[in-house]
Amino acid sequence: MLVFKFGGASVKDGNAVKNVAKILGLFSDKDKVVVISAMGKTTNLLEEMVAALKDMNYPKFDFLKNQCYDFHLTILDELFAEKTHKVYLELEAIFEKLSEKKEDFFSENYGFEYDQIVSLGEVISTLIVDAYLRELGDLSVWIDARKLLRSDDNYRESNIDWSKTEELIATNVKPLFQKSKTLITQGFIAHTREGFTTTLGREGSDYTAGIFAYCLNAESVTIWKDVPGMLNADPKWFDDTIKLDKISFKEAIELAYYGATVIHPKTIKPLQNMNIPLYVKSFVDPNAEGTVIQESAAFDHLVPSFIFKMKQVLFSITPRDFSFIAEENLSRIFDSLSQVGAKINLMQNSALSFSFCLDQEKVDIQEIISLFTIEYEIRYNENLELVTIRHYNEETVNRVIENKEIVVEQKTRQTIRILMKDALIS
Repeated sequence: MLVFKFGGASVKDGNAVKNVAKILGLFSDKDKVVVISAMGKTTNLLEEMVAALKDMNYPKFDFLKNQCYDFHLTILDELFAEKTHKVYLELEAIFEKLSEKKEDFFSENYGFEYDQIVSLGEVISTLIVDAYLRELGDLSVWIDARKLLRSDDNYRESNIDWSKTEELIATNVKPLFQKSKTLITQGFIAHTREGFTTTLGREGSDYTAGIFAYCLNAESVTIWKDVPGMLNADPKWFDDTIKLDKISFKEAIELAYYGATVIHPKTIKPLQNMNIPLYVKSFVDPNAEGTVIQESAAFDHLVPSFIFKMKQVLFSITPRDFSFIAEENLSRIFDSLSQVGAKINLMQNSALSFSFCLDQEKVDIQEIISLFTIEYEIRYNENLELVTIRHYNEETVNRVIENKEIVVEQKTRQTIRILMKDALIS
C-alpha cells in the first residue's frame, strides 16, 4: 500500500488535476491513500476571509468568497463537460454555508474560527479530484480526514492523538481497500473529541501523509512536487543546485529543523519509527528517480546543503541590573516568546546578554520589545539573512559570505550558521 501527497501546485488548475490522474494511473495495480492539499493559493484566500470576518468587513469577505468560488468553478469547467455534475452542487453548498458565517457569532478563539474555515480548501480540492477520477472510471473513495485524524484543541497547530487515530484509521480505512484501490483524503486537517475541525499547521499535508503511512504500515510515501527531488538549496536564492539522491531520516529532520521547505518537519518521525521510505518526486516528470529519504546515513555528507532564511530580525537583550543570564532568566524569556507565538531561528547568550533571531514578517517588533522592556535593555537589527550550511567547507562558506558582514556565526563539525547583512562597500 502506497501513500501519495499532492500539494497545491499539483492541483492548481484543470490540467494539473488531469496530470494527477495520469500519475495515479501509473500505479493502478496498487492500493493507495492519496492526500491532497488545497488548490493553488486557496489557503491564502481563506485566511484573508477569516480576517475579514473578524473585522466584520463583510464586503471584503464577499469579494474574497466570490473570488475563491469562481477559481474553483473555473477548474470544474475545465474538467467536466456537463454542468449538471453533482460536484457543482457540492461546491455551491460549501460556499453557501460559508456565506452564513456572516450571521454567526465570531468566537473569541481566533484559531477555532480559522480552522473551521481554512480547512474547507482541502475539502473542496478532494471532492473535485475524487469526482474527476470517478468520471474517468477509477471508482475512488472519498474519505474525510476530519473524522479519521484525532487531535487536541490546539487550533491552527493541533497535536495528534496517535492511539485514537490508529484506531479510527484501522476501523474505517483499511476495509475500504476491498472496494477501491484509490482512497482520496485531505491533508492538513483533523478533529477534536467534540468533532470540531482542527488544522496541523501550514504545509501540514506532508504530515498527514506520514500519519496515514504510519497507521497503515505503508510500503512508502511519495510527495509529488514541482522540483525533481530534494535540492541542496532553494533555486530562488542559489545557482547550480544539486539534487540529493538519497539522504537519511536524521539528515532530513536536520534540514527541516533549520528551515528547508521541501518537507514538513513533523513528517519524518512517524516514517522513521516504522522505517517507511519517503520519496520526493516530480509531478512534471513522474518517471524520474527523485530523492529517497531512508535509514542509512552513508550519503548525507556527499553534497553540502544550503538553507536561506531572509528578512530576519535579531534582538539582543541585557538585564538592566547587570545580573547574569542564567537558567531562570532563560526560562522566563522562552515563556514570554512562546506566549506570542514567536519561533526562534537562532539564539546565543553570554554572561550578560541573550540574542535571538526571528522571522521579521511573522512578528510585531514593538510587541517583542514590550515583552522585555521593563527588565532588559533591548537592541535589534532588521533585514538580516540567516544561512545554514550542512556539511560545509571553506569554499562553501566563502561563497555565501562574499560582500556580506557577519553578525553572528555558530559552528559545529557538520553545520555552520551565519547571520549576516549586506556589507557597506566603498
